[in-house]
Amino acid sequence: MGFAVDFAQTLWSTTLDVAPIVVILVLFQVAVLRRSVPNLRRIVGGFVCVLLGLALFLIGLQDALFPIGETMARQLTAPEAIGVTEPFEPAWTDYWLVYAFAAAIAFATTIAEPSLIAVALKAEEVSGNAINAWGLRLAVAVGAATGVSLGCFRIVTGTPLPWYIVAVYVVVIVQTFRSGRTIVPLAYDSGGVTTSTVTVPVLAALGLGLAASVPGRNPLIDGFGMIAFAAAFPIMSVLGYAMAVAWLGQRRRRGDRGTEPADAAPETTQLSQRRNVEP
Repeated sequence: MGFAVDFAQTLWSTTLDVAPIVVILVLFQVAVLRRSVPNLRRIVGGFVCVLLGLALFLIGLQDALFPIGETMARQLTAPEAIGVTEPFEPAWTDYWLVYAFAAAIAFATTIAEPSLIAVALKAEEVSGNAINAWGLRLAVAVGAATGVSLGCFRIVTGTPLPWYIVAVYVVVIVQTFRSGRTIVPLAYDSGGVTTSTVTVPVLAALGLGLAASVPGRNPLIDGFGMIAFAAAFPIMSVLGYAMAVAWLGQRRRRGDRGTEPADAAPETTQLSQRRNVEP
């Protein structure tokens, strides 16, 4: 009975949130474009699925993902987990399990992110398979894992968030000017789609739980900011991946050119010998 009530309340609030989207789409279709809505039955069915899916997803966040993230952060920062006894003043190196778990969970949630999968597949299609969807997803996941692990380090040490964000975007700006024009927009979009339905709830719960468990940290001040790391570092990793691939390609082409004179040398020698023999 409790689940039915929660589901009904969540469904109603979700309907109110989605209603402005429906109104704007219908208004522009009918009043501005002056055309009837195509495939009306299919669109209505799709919106019903969206409403049901969002309602169930929100309930799952509250009942599963948020509690799991907070519980894992609390357990990983417990004195017995980091190998110290109470009262304790742990060093940042004592939380290596937290860093490892943060990197692993960020990598896994990013790989499973539906928005990233959609963008990667579309990029592969538009580029004519020049961009590998799995390669793009792996590059983004590695960046997210690195950023989230560093975000946990920031919470543990209590260092200011702007230091990290400014440093990351300085590197991103340098990479932007040194990367090809075709990869830069995709890299920036990859950072945005990383922080979506699967990743954000887990990382938010992890950051708040970690800030509440580490001595001397304030969840309001230190608990937020994890999503900024997850959004910024994939841009850097995708641009770095593209730069590395371009550098390897140039090196391979230079190697191929370097072998051409060696192959042509015997032919040149034989031609000169023939000319010397001819009267």
